[in-house]
Amino acid sequence: MTEKELSSLLERLQNEPDETEWLEFKDSRYDPEEIGEYLSALSNGACLAGKPRGYLVFGIEDGSHEVVGTHFDPFREKGKGNQDLIMWLSMGLQPNVGFIVHQLNHPKGTVVIFEIGPAWDRPVTFSGKAFIRIGSSKTELNKHPEKARAIWTRKTDWSAMIREGATLSDIDTDALQKAREQFIIKHPNQIAEVESWDDATFLNKAKLTIHNNITNSALLLLGKPEASALLSPAVIKVSWILKDDRNRELDYEHFGPPMILQVDRILGRIRNLTIRTLPSGTLFPQEITQYDPWVIREALHNAIAHQDYGLGGRINIVETPSSVLIGNVGGFLPGDVENVIRQDAPLEIYRNPFLAEAMVNLNMIDTQGGGIKRMFEKQKRRFFPMPDYDLSRSDRVQVSIPGNILDENYSRLLMERSDLDLWQVILLDHVQKRVRISTEAHRVLKAAGLVEGRYPNLIIAANIARLTGQKAKYIRDRGFNKKYYLDMIETLIREQQPVPRSEIDRLLLDKLPEVLNTQQKKAKIHNLMTELARTNRAENRGSKGSPAWYAKARPAINNE
Repeated sequence: MTEKELSSLLERLQNEPDETEWLEFKDSRYDPEEIGEYLSALSNGACLAGKPRGYLVFGIEDGSHEVVGTHFDPFREKGKGNQDLIMWLSMGLQPNVGFIVHQLNHPKGTVVIFEIGPAWDRPVTFSGKAFIRIGSSKTELNKHPEKARAIWTRKTDWSAMIREGATLSDIDTDALQKAREQFIIKHPNQIAEVESWDDATFLNKAKLTIHNNITNSALLLLGKPEASALLSPAVIKVSWILKDDRNRELDYEHFGPPMILQVDRILGRIRNLTIRTLPSGTLFPQEITQYDPWVIREALHNAIAHQDYGLGGRINIVETPSSVLIGNVGGFLPGDVENVIRQDAPLEIYRNPFLAEAMVNLNMIDTQGGGIKRMFEKQKRRFFPMPDYDLSRSDRVQVSIPGNILDENYSRLLMERSDLDLWQVILLDHVQKRVRISTEAHRVLKAAGLVEGRYPNLIIAANIARLTGQKAKYIRDRGFNKKYYLDMIETLIREQQPVPRSEIDRLLLDKLPEVLNTQQKKAKIHNLMTELARTNRAENRGSKGSPAWYAKARPAINNE
């Protein structure tokens, strides 16, 4: 802010009748810990009061609101651990909704103003505790559960917030032209009207601005690269990272606003190689690219639309030789992917509804809720593995798009069985990837004759194996009968006794069903040894920590 703007702001604050939940005056006294607690309290108070900012002002007498000046210099003071005060305060605030420190050289003395953004959708804490102002006192928020609930339930839309100080000059001209083109594609019946609109009218009509005021969404999608500073502490950045098959980083690039232009540039960095070692046949192409650009574009647009910008994270795209992983911060609001695919209905809630509506108007996403489902359908039509969503963390969503075929025979299955619906294909995809499916999903596949085995260790059913040429794989997955394993163990013991358990493991581990993990295989071997001992075919004469197995003498056969 300019000196004039700061003077005007200070005058407005001085004219407030009393200190409020979002405003606190101090003279010269300060303590680093107390400043952090006040920033938490004022941010939470601004949220409850519906104010765009909270203010902590030094150099003002409490009561009279007169300027008395202060010797406090926040840019030279230290926090705990001898860290710079501003950095120390920033690290202590969670989420860091962003604060700016102003110094005003007033005729009556120096005034320092801390300006902090409001909390949205969760309380702001400092050093793990949330605070609030009650009257003229600062107190812990947990002592006032009704106010805490109000903050949690007050879903302020970050993307619709007016960005103070931003003007049309912060909008990139190329991005604006791209926005007009995409708006016409989305609304072809408005071509004549769009061409007659000036820039300010277009931005209002496209739901990027509000009454000519620049919003966070407008800067995110159409802002000049330097406009990202206006959106701080939100991080408007997509990082593309290229890794090799040993997880070593080979290359990277960061992309900021305007996001409407950057998506194509990011797609240009991803190496969409041509695969030539695919199943042959008249129904399947000899060559195909690793990725469908639409699928990656849809996943990236979803990450931009649903990012929780209050958490200060970036969107990451990690490219490996076999996949592209796209991750954004913020939980998956629909709950699980199954709901999205099977219900095939629009989302009931959006994290950034203003941004989502703007992206719809610019032909970037679809409000009908079918984007994710179409990603799966496109992978199915290409006979590729399904996208993998990782929703294990409540604060992050990651989707991995496979860029290779895991099993050529499985692709042939999709070619031959055109009668399989999308959900059956997704469940079979889980079975192929050894991902545990629900008991209900197991019943669906079992009823269709697509899988067999004991839940949860499922394998492709024998009839499907014969159809797709997976007979050998089927036998390896299924394993052999119990007698085969018992006879092998007994032969080893009789010929090599005493035999330690490690030798028995070495004999059988690679012969047991591949669907079992190592721990499950060892448990199965333990059960086999127990049966040999129970039937008097072998015995353990070693100690508990060092077993030594011997064969027991077989009863003599009376030939008389």
